[in-house]
Amino acid sequence: MIHITRGLVETLLRQAEEAEPDSRTVPLAVTRAKNLPAAGLSPDTPVFTHFYLSSKGDAINAIFGVDMKTPAAQTPGIFVSHPLGELKVTKEDDMREVIFLAVPPWSTDSFKAFDRSGNVRELEILDIEPPEETQFAEQ
Repeated sequence: MIHITRGLVETLLRQAEEAEPDSRTVPLAVTRAKNLPAAGLSPDTPVFTHFYLSSKGDAINAIFGVDMKTPAAQTPGIFVSHPLGELKVTKEDDMREVIFLAVPPWSTDSFKAFDRSGNVRELEILDIEPPEETQFAEQ
């Protein structure tokens, strides 16, 4: 079971809609459930709660294609939008442990989680607030 906060899902869907007709890719971070008491989950359960935005015009990123500001070990998930595609992982998508994917009409009905092999994972959207940013992305 993959867990994600409703606020994060809504933010990602809004970003995908605003980027249309272009696709959007966003690295996602987790918070352990021990820091989310309202989740009611086992303390070690990871919950996707935050995202990283890369900066447009970042010279290092533009030259080498590497986002030096996003710590790779802290982003086990990634969100990808397919504005003109199907609700499935493609060879062109960036891969992480969990890939969240969305297609129009940009609703929770068109939002799914996949593993890196492209298999659909069971998803639970939690109606909880993440902790302050100083505590997020805990491994």
